[in-house]
Amino acid sequence: MVSARKKAAETMERVDMIIEVLDARVPEAGSNPVIKELRLHRQRPCLKILNKSDLADPAATTAWLNFYNSQEGIKAVAISCKKPGDVTKVPGLCEMLAPHRDNRLKPLRMMIMGIPNVGKSTLINALLKRRVAAVGDEPAVTKNQQGFDLNERMTLIDTPGLMWPKIEYDSDGFMLAASHAVGRNAIIDEEVASFLGDILLANYPSLLANRYGFSVEGLDGVGIIEAVAKRRGYQLKGGIPDVEKAALTLLQDYRTGALGRISLETPKSRNIMIDEQAFTKAKEQTSNINDSCEYKLQT
Repeated sequence: MVSARKKAAETMERVDMIIEVLDARVPEAGSNPVIKELRLHRQRPCLKILNKSDLADPAATTAWLNFYNSQEGIKAVAISCKKPGDVTKVPGLCEMLAPHRDNRLKPLRMMIMGIPNVGKSTLINALLKRRVAAVGDEPAVTKNQQGFDLNERMTLIDTPGLMWPKIEYDSDGFMLAASHAVGRNAIIDEEVASFLGDILLANYPSLLANRYGFSVEGLDGVGIIEAVAKRRGYQLKGGIPDVEKAALTLLQDYRTGALGRISLETPKSRNIMIDEQAFTKAKEQTSNINDSCEYKLQT
C-alpha cells in the first residue's frame, strides 16, 4: 500500500482528473482519505462513481448523490459497472469536469482510483469494451498500474486498490469488511456478521424476515446469526449451531443482493456516528485526565 500510494502521487501529476470508484452501499466509509488528500493537493476534479447501485438502497443512494454533487469540483453518478448502458455515461461526465482537454493534441487523462474490490477493473473493461484488466470478487486483484487509450481524445490509468494506514472509525472497518473490501484473513466473520445483523435489524428487519423466514423481534446481531443457523440446519457435532457457516451465509446474502437492496450508511447516519464517536472519545480523554490528576494527588 505504501508503494501504491507513492506511485499514485507520482501519476497524479500527469493526469487531468480522478475517477474514484466507490461501493454505493458504503460510499463514505469506503472513500480513501489518501485519495482526497492527493487530489486536493494537485487540485484535480473528481468523478465519484457509486458502483453496485443495483445492490444499494435507492433512497440512500439519492441522498449520497445530493451530498457529493453539492461539493465543489466533484460530480457523482450512481451506476452498475456490469451494465454497459450505465457505463456509457462516464466519458461524457469526465469531459464536463475537464472541458479544457478536448482534442487529439490535449487528450483527457483520467486516473481510476478506489479501495479494493469496488469494481475498478470491471469499469475499465466496460469502458474499453474488452477484457484488459483482471476481475475477481476478492480484494486486491489489480497489482500494478495499467494505461489504456479509451479513444483518440481520452486515456485511462487503472490503479491497484489503495487502502489507508489506519481506519479512524471502527464501524467503517466493519462496513468495509461486510462489503468484502477487506480480505477474510484480516477479519472474524462472526463479528462482522453480528455488526451487519444489528444494522439490518435497525433499518431492514423485513428483509431479514422475508429471506430467512423467522421473526426478528427481540433479536440482536448475534441472535440473527444463531437464528440463521437454526433455520438452515447448520450444526456441528452434538447439535451445536454452526455460527461460522451462518455468519458467512448472512454476509454472502448481503454481498450478492440476495437479502435485497441495502445501504449500510447514509449522510445522516454517518454524521450521527461521527458525533457519537467524538463524544465517546472526548469522554474517555476527560476520564483519563481525571484519573491522572487523582493519581498525582494520591502520590
